[in-house]
Amino acid sequence: MAKKATNKAAKKTVKKRARNLYTKAEVRELRAHSKARTPVKKIAKAMKRSEGALRQKALALGIGLGHRR
Repeated sequence: MAKKATNKAAKKTVKKRARNLYTKAEVRELRAHSKARTPVKKIAKAMKRSEGALRQKALALGIGLGHRR
């Protein structure tokens, strides 16, 4: 029976993602973009958040997002 070689350097630590909570100003801005029917891609660049994150927040707030809705 051969012993298994253990390589401690091969173990990777999983980096936990930091969650950026929405401020009241950001929520206000998102609502304004929703009302103006701004494309999600432009909102994402302006707010420095992903399109998916913005869509999820809009869903939680109960507002529509994007120009083609």
